[in-house]
Amino acid sequence: MDFEKFLELMSEGGFFYPSFEIYRGKAEVGGFYDYGPLGVELKRNIIEKWRRVFIYPYQDFIVEVETPIIMPKIVFEASGHLEHFTDAIVECTKCGRKFRADHLIEEELGKRGISIKTEGLSLEELDGLIRKYGIKCPVCGGELGNVKPFNLLFQTTIGPYSDNIGYLRPETAQGMFVSFPRVFNLMGRKLPLGIAQIGKVGRNEISPRQGLIRLREFTQMEIEFFFDPENAKCPYLDELDVKLRIIPERDVAAGVKEPREFRPKEAVENGVVPNEWMAFFMGLATIYMNELGVPLDHQYFLAKLPEERAHYSAASFDQMVYSERFGWVEVSGHAYRTDYDLSRHAKYSGYDLTVERRLATPKEVIEARVYPNPQRIREVFGNEMAKVMQAIGRADPRWLASELASRGKAVIEGYTITSDMVFIKEERRKVHIERFIPHDVEPSFGVDRIVYVTLEHAYTEVNGKPLLRLPPDIAPIKAVVLPIIKKQEYVSIGKRIFKELSLAGIRAVYDDDGTIGSRYAKYDSIGVPFAITIDDKTPADNTVTIRDRDTKAQVRVNISEVIRIINDAVLRRLSITEIAKSMGLQLIVRE
Repeated sequence: MDFEKFLELMSEGGFFYPSFEIYRGKAEVGGFYDYGPLGVELKRNIIEKWRRVFIYPYQDFIVEVETPIIMPKIVFEASGHLEHFTDAIVECTKCGRKFRADHLIEEELGKRGISIKTEGLSLEELDGLIRKYGIKCPVCGGELGNVKPFNLLFQTTIGPYSDNIGYLRPETAQGMFVSFPRVFNLMGRKLPLGIAQIGKVGRNEISPRQGLIRLREFTQMEIEFFFDPENAKCPYLDELDVKLRIIPERDVAAGVKEPREFRPKEAVENGVVPNEWMAFFMGLATIYMNELGVPLDHQYFLAKLPEERAHYSAASFDQMVYSERFGWVEVSGHAYRTDYDLSRHAKYSGYDLTVERRLATPKEVIEARVYPNPQRIREVFGNEMAKVMQAIGRADPRWLASELASRGKAVIEGYTITSDMVFIKEERRKVHIERFIPHDVEPSFGVDRIVYVTLEHAYTEVNGKPLLRLPPDIAPIKAVVLPIIKKQEYVSIGKRIFKELSLAGIRAVYDDDGTIGSRYAKYDSIGVPFAITIDDKTPADNTVTIRDRDTKAQVRVNISEVIRIINDAVLRRLSITEIAKSMGLQLIVRE
């Protein structure tokens, strides 16, 4: 693969290119990319494809939301990001350049033929490797300082007060956890419940490289899927006709690098994947990437060892896709987050995030019950007494009892509650319903990485000319209308067809400039699957040819059939050969 030619096509064709180009040399900021007109369309189609695979077939229990990009500090205190969301940084004592320590160690030792894995190593262990191997600054050769933690959150202030700190979200997930009680109520208070979100996130990467693979601002598609851990059966698991290629945790620990194949249910039964819902989403992820043009043997799931997992995860798998340029690239992560996030937000907010489970057999329990003291609440809060009592009623009684016992006060929805405002009693009772915090599995996709690997897998060259074999349903432009020569009669027919395609919602272009061969090559190179050609037969019998980008085969059809055929080809992902066969038409091969 000629990467220079590929990147030139991406840039000149209007797919993607570095941001702030006019300020090159004056504002060198890595990790930011623009999408051009074709890139925007492709990205939108890839996102819509994700919805068609992950949301629409399951819309009775998976819904989409949109939450803020900037969130207050307490959200990330609760989530653990302020404490754990860090990378290791090291600074040159001579020139002052800063590097991500783990990447620098792997790259510098790799030049010496030493292969080493740094993921999961502590700051002290990374520092030890730098000293042991005498690693210097790769720019000036200077000595490197001590390895330190660097938090990847982008910090800002909310409003005019500098103490009102907010952060740009590093994942869309926290917005879904915080909005869980609202969405749970809207969806009839039933589990399982999937909350999906697609949106921008930011991570202040130390030294982003590799184009779209590692960005400071990027788009995520995520689902937080909540379920009862005592009833984790997935009724759709057997419907998935797919095998998961997995390197299980035990194989990773043993240094095995070849994936093994499992049916989704087999992966759970063999203890490779912790629950059926996680296996279900991994199966959908495999199908999704395959339908974007990534072969099954170019993808697998890599288990993360305990020391490699995020702080919230009890089990994690990275979906790896092969890139000819970058090797194996993670495009999605699948984490079993248990009840970590909802439990933390319940603790930090004081809001009750438990749900009900009906018991088959009643059981006796001892519960803390909270009763407000209206007289004292009225003395302190006056006319707001009713609101305060409602806030107390929404609080988790266990949390409130713990806060009052340890601190003598608790802040609930902005109100400071003291011990004299409530009565807390322990009561023994028989219950038919118990409360619990739902568990969560998270399939999380990086859209920009997916855009890149989709384009790379689609790219090829035929006789030295670029060809982009994008699946019809995600191709930015579905059809191009081409008069064979620039003759007025042909032009007027072509523009009429183009207008009809546009009104039918089909993304198309019209072009009558240049030879027909050069125009075919031009639109092949940007992935247009179908070319509609007006030739000398068109004025006589009202027919045109539709040409297939990949096979070059053509079929002649009546103009009245064009929209139906293009729509059918796009929605059903059909080639012209398949269309001709289904309609009983003769194929034409001219090239």
